[in-house]
Amino acid sequence: MKFFIDTADVAEIRDLASTGMVDGVTTNPSLIAKSGRPIAEVIAEICDVVDGPVSAEVTATDHETMLREGRYLRGIADNIAVKVPLTVDGLKTCKVLADEGTAVNVTLCFSPAQALLAAKAGAAFISPFVGRLDDIGTEGMGLIAEIVEIYGAYDFATEILVASVRGPHHVVEAAKLGADVSTLPPAVLRAMYNHPLTDKGLAAFMADWAKTGQSILAPESDAA
Repeated sequence: MKFFIDTADVAEIRDLASTGMVDGVTTNPSLIAKSGRPIAEVIAEICDVVDGPVSAEVTATDHETMLREGRYLRGIADNIAVKVPLTVDGLKTCKVLADEGTAVNVTLCFSPAQALLAAKAGAAFISPFVGRLDDIGTEGMGLIAEIVEIYGAYDFATEILVASVRGPHHVVEAAKLGADVSTLPPAVLRAMYNHPLTDKGLAAFMADWAKTGQSILAPESDAA
């Protein structure tokens, strides 16, 4: 499974990319707004930090303006994936951009029917929002299972990008179901490292090692 980071905070992206765990980045208008910076400037900087796909979202709602915005965004860098909403106009825009060779991330997916339409429109990624479904009492991972089944039956090339991830449990369940990508808030990726038994075990190892008075890097003669 690939890990994308869901943020427009360049410092966060740079820090997490240094771990080797980051395969791409997703942004949206809300995340860009938090940065307080021009969208093209932020997206260009992110694209310099990561080699993988960087999703940059259109803000228009009509097809013609979406298309103009999408063409502008893809010109920022070679690794841009233009992000469009799962609406009629969004899917029309997806089809045109995909036919032009642009990777498109279709976002705000909440049903398997929508996911099927996105795949037929040529989306490179479909972004089902599992956390928001959980919030209204629907099992978000059930949607992922349905999309995996549908896409597998027809060998669609569209990658399933699990979004609205609320914790490591969503990532693990998505991986078990065979989703291609999870896009994670920075805090969720960091939480995946943590386990109390890891901390306890490491503390015990370090305490035992300290009693030896040794240093791995010091010559044996100096350690005496």
